[in-house]
Amino acid sequence: MAESIIRVEVVFATPERQILRVLELPQGATVAEAIASSGLQASFGRVDFDQLEVGIWGRVTARSCVLQADDRVELYRPLARDPRDARRELARVQRLGASS
Repeated sequence: MAESIIRVEVVFATPERQILRVLELPQGATVAEAIASSGLQASFGRVDFDQLEVGIWGRVTARSCVLQADDRVELYRPLARDPRDARRELARVQRLGASS
């Protein structure tokens, strides 16, 4: 019997560019295997992919997680700034501007 193949996407983005790779992997492949097969590390040489959080469709997951057909594996860069802090700062600036 032939081995079942699944189709998955692996994506990574920086502020300057985004790359999405579509892969066909054997059923039972893991997130780590998909990342390695994607070749994205070579496209973003200075980024240490081993240190990045990973997820499937926006949910953080382990690299050992087994993929399902049509999963989208995402590599997450560290945030430059906490979004909550940015919103607080924006609200503070707007309050100060409104009182002028």
